[in-house]
Amino acid sequence: MSSPDTATVLSVEGLKVSIGGHEILRGVDIGLRPGRVHGLAGESGSGKTMTGLAALGLLPHGARTSGRVVLDGGRNLLELPQRDLNRVRGHEIAMVFQDPATSLHPMLSIGRQITEHMRHHLGLGRAEARARAVELLGQVRIPGAAAAVDRYPHQFSGGMRQRIAIAIALACGPKVLIADEPTTALDVTVQAGVLRLLRSLCDDLGLAVLLVTHDLGVMSAVADEVSVMREGLVLETGPRAQVLRTPEHPYTRALLDALPREGS
Repeated sequence: MSSPDTATVLSVEGLKVSIGGHEILRGVDIGLRPGRVHGLAGESGSGKTMTGLAALGLLPHGARTSGRVVLDGGRNLLELPQRDLNRVRGHEIAMVFQDPATSLHPMLSIGRQITEHMRHHLGLGRAEARARAVELLGQVRIPGAAAAVDRYPHQFSGGMRQRIAIAIALACGPKVLIADEPTTALDVTVQAGVLRLLRSLCDDLGLAVLLVTHDLGVMSAVADEVSVMREGLVLETGPRAQVLRTPEHPYTRALLDALPREGS
């Protein structure tokens, strides 16, 4: 695991987003480091997902942004031309969405959905891309990866589909992975398996992971650092143990007090 002083690979600085005259993000500051999971927590509507979408330039039409989203200490992604941003998406930064039932194309094989990114960004040939797809499916622990590559999303369980979505995100070797509520639609046992997978990928590949969730229990299982958001602002950021055991902000304490207790 990377040391705490590792330089940030993605730095969100004073990020503001307005849509239709309404300020959604009001100055978000977050730094992601290689080999670390940064948890972004808060209630629905706090701006968690919007932060991830803004970093990838996936905001709704008419959205206005200010601040900086800096990749590798150089490029401000908010200022990149669309052509250059398209080279970043899926290649240097990838995103795993909440519901794989909607993020995976139901009419395309799993192999096709993994290999199209590699052929576009990396220029791989058909056979080489297929071999890499099988390798990725094995990496995310899909049983029988060589046969699974020719199957379709409906032939897999929800947990397996989310693993496939993670394989697609990893296809081009990104530096940053944004995981938006990746376990919300899964039962507790399957959720734990996906979280272990994210943690091991982070450790093994040196990924910088932004884990978006409303569930502080998820944070306690996998995050290295935690930021707590409310109404478009980051209220508190720190090491997981510090934030979850001795929170400084009253809102963070309220979120923790709202967690179910054993025997309650």
